[in-house]
Amino acid sequence: MKTIDIHTHLLSPQVRFDRLMDKIAVLFFAKNLGVDPRELKARPWETYVTSMARAVAESRFVDKTCLFGVDCRIDSKGRECGRDRTVCAMSEDVIKATSRYPQQFIPFFSINPLRLNALDLIDEYVEKGCRGAKFLQNYWGVDLNRPDLIPYYEKLRENNLPLIIHIGSEYSIDSEKCFEGINMLNLPLEVGVTVIAAHMGLGQFNHKLLPWRNLSRNPIWFDSDYFQLLKMLEEHENLYADISAILIPLRARALPHLAKQKQVHHKILFGTDYPVPFLIRFNTHGLSRQHTSRIAGIRNPFDRYVSAMLEFFPEESAVYSNYNKIVTLEQ
Repeated sequence: MKTIDIHTHLLSPQVRFDRLMDKIAVLFFAKNLGVDPRELKARPWETYVTSMARAVAESRFVDKTCLFGVDCRIDSKGRECGRDRTVCAMSEDVIKATSRYPQQFIPFFSINPLRLNALDLIDEYVEKGCRGAKFLQNYWGVDLNRPDLIPYYEKLRENNLPLIIHIGSEYSIDSEKCFEGINMLNLPLEVGVTVIAAHMGLGQFNHKLLPWRNLSRNPIWFDSDYFQLLKMLEEHENLYADISAILIPLRARALPHLAKQKQVHHKILFGTDYPVPFLIRFNTHGLSRQHTSRIAGIRNPFDRYVSAMLEFFPEESAVYSNYNKIVTLEQ
């Protein structure tokens, strides 16, 4: 079985692991990615790109990944006003990495719709081979239901470009929670864009007084956006969702429930959110210690993630082939 990872990130070429917490975190980060931590600290971007491409090439299960960065923040006058030095890889960086490893990566662009030349940039990056778009509107501080974004959505629709929209919690970068909700899907769907809701609308820390409820596998404590998304997947032909980063504990608890929602499996896409670290052991997915020990021993990070998903979605599941409805392997 081979699949496409619909959701992977390129790090910024300016990424550094030189702060005290970085020096500690990089040891875990490198181990999770199967990378030498000394190389990752010495040559962060180059080591990251080459090791990711190698992991895809050597994977038993993942044929290619859809690779994207995150555009920077733009103010109301169209000027850059913030760029995270780890997460904000530009679309040109994605194209550069993809040109080096065309057998491993499928380029998606990330263009903040507040850029004054956003529509021209869509045309430019389509010409350069990009086959989808990624929004991190909660980082940008952009309400996706603004009517002035309709021309942007219309251009995505006209070019048959899927749009991945972050829905649910965000802990790796500054985020405005008012722009993380399921309502962010409304206008793009109405305009006719093929939308992919990332992360299944899961992962918010909703129960502060009784915090253990945030880790409960009882569906009554799940995020309300998760249930709304399941309903919307049945109602909207142009809506899909991905299971990227679903192996963090605040989301993994929903896996047994999602596995039973077979009425929407034809709308679910496999994705990892690479390089976001994920835990197999000491998690909320309910897998036995025997299963988690076996999976944790898999060196390839993509195969490790797929192996965990196979416990909930068997090889014949549409989850692994639904990418055919969204992207093609060849340009």
